[in-house]
Amino acid sequence: MSTRHPIIAVTGASGAGTTSVTRTFEQVFRREGIDAAYVEGDSFHRYDRAEMKRRMADAHAGDDHTFSHFGPEANLFGELEELFGEFGRTGTGKVRKYLHDDGEAAPYDQDPGTFTPWEAVPDGRDLLFYEGLHGAVRTDEVDVARHADLLIGVVPVINLEWIQKALRDKSARGYSTEAVMETILRRMPDYVHYIAPQFSRTHVNFQRVPVVDTSNPFIARTIPTADESMLVIRFARPAGIDFPYLLSMLHDSFMSRPNTIVCPGGKMDLAMQLIFTPMILRLMERRRGAS
Repeated sequence: MSTRHPIIAVTGASGAGTTSVTRTFEQVFRREGIDAAYVEGDSFHRYDRAEMKRRMADAHAGDDHTFSHFGPEANLFGELEELFGEFGRTGTGKVRKYLHDDGEAAPYDQDPGTFTPWEAVPDGRDLLFYEGLHGAVRTDEVDVARHADLLIGVVPVINLEWIQKALRDKSARGYSTEAVMETILRRMPDYVHYIAPQFSRTHVNFQRVPVVDTSNPFIARTIPTADESMLVIRFARPAGIDFPYLLSMLHDSFMSRPNTIVCPGGKMDLAMQLIFTPMILRLMERRRGAS
């Protein structure tokens, strides 16, 4: 954690909705005049797209059916912790980009699925904002979570996560239902050991819960909409949270536990704006006070 160079990390599995959360934070940063350095978790994968396919094939041929993007073998956990630690100390660190598609790759004259060269975070950024799979990861060798000043988990219930993944992979990548199921099964050990434990280290969790039948996620034809969902917001440290104010602003919401608000799913953006704007401003006040 750092007073002068704060770090905000949003963590969640593939299809959890972390990209939408990033857009909300971008709005807050723009409105409040905050200059953030953005880091995508995909840029800390160990292998580019082509090499990952080769590694997956080799693992499968060797009867290893658990190798996945979720675990340490396929990620640079040490380098991610080094970035968080270095930024907290000095306001800089080494980053790169993962180029997902032709549009992202064209300006760099590279192929999609590759990484840009490592470069330094530009000087003078107010904070570092991470969005990806491992913002709160901890292993016997590394502890990324300890460096973050604000940790946010985005966690749809598991069947909803699978629906989102299945429909995305089938429509955008041409996968069959069987291929999606195989991917989910292959990732499960790493999900249990490296993804799920992060949500006990986060300061705030947002979990979307459908109120429609998702009992068999592999036959779903549509993703439940925000209006067909409720949002469960859990605060690890409820002291200082103005629950009466939040309840008054988030209409049709209620508290299910002393540290948990439940509100309509369509109010996720509003809830995040209300909850995180004062937290971000406090980080900026601390930063100014330490300068």
